[in-house]
Amino acid sequence: MSTSSTGTDWIGLLETALNGETTRAAPLADRTTLKVGGSAALLARAESVDDLRAIADVCRGHAVPWLIIGRGSNMLVADEGWPGVAIVLGRGLRGVEVLTPGAAPDTPATVQLGGAEPMPVLAVALERLGLGGMAFAVAIPGTVGGAVRMNAGAHGGQMADVLVSATVLSMTDGTTRTISAEELAMTYRHTALPDDVIVLDSLVRLPLVEPEPLAADMAEMRQWRRDHQPINQPSCGSVFRNPPGDSAGRLIDALGLKGHRVGGAVISHKHANFITTEPGARAADVYAIIRHVQREVRREFDIVLNTEVVLIGDFDPEV
Repeated sequence: MSTSSTGTDWIGLLETALNGETTRAAPLADRTTLKVGGSAALLARAESVDDLRAIADVCRGHAVPWLIIGRGSNMLVADEGWPGVAIVLGRGLRGVEVLTPGAAPDTPATVQLGGAEPMPVLAVALERLGLGGMAFAVAIPGTVGGAVRMNAGAHGGQMADVLVSATVLSMTDGTTRTISAEELAMTYRHTALPDDVIVLDSLVRLPLVEPEPLAADMAEMRQWRRDHQPINQPSCGSVFRNPPGDSAGRLIDALGLKGHRVGGAVISHKHANFITTEPGARAADVYAIIRHVQREVRREFDIVLNTEVVLIGDFDPEV
């Protein structure tokens, strides 16, 4: 039985309260694109806002840490795992709904996107609707909620270009509110979204476009990824944010670090800002490479590389 600091069986409380499925001692490696890391005390699938409120109530009342998994594409989970509840948003929190269709190219459509909607799936749906502005989503392996939180982007586009607002639920008090794009103060791979909220849905404005050229643009983006990124190997995508006026991949490559290995983790020969893993790799291996790269870039170029990947759990501070 897992208990919080109050001695309460919080796992039992959540198993009773949720409509979505729950799994105790759930391995998280298979739920992340890096394929490393330990287990969560509980994995909970939230199918509705009510499920999320139930999780928030238990976490708030019994000092239980919570974590949103999404599609696991931008996180490194420690080998020791996660001591609280890991939340997966279910199909009940997905969806693409055109609220106003738009009448001409200069009159954009307004579209509501569920927070759990996978970005590549969204890109295909918007293509079929003849809506542009988010072709870059085909290259983002996460969900809409994660894309809003980090102002995700690729191929010259980003969420800040299209976002009108986001509706969020506070895990601190269970309330919902709508935050405008202006309030989010979106910059490169960053927003002012509070840490304690989960994105339920977002509102975007998208121009009407011809489907055929849009499909061609998306096909070109897919091909570029196949040519330049190790998409067929486990990775978390870009490990580091690009420093102002430069490229993290260029700096790492300039140091000759492609192929640098620790255990079962290695800096990709295809793209220096990607770390790939092999069977038997540990999260500690990936973490050691991250810290090595940061030290070497700081030493050689006097540049601090900040991680784009989110570190989940406890890592050795002396690495």
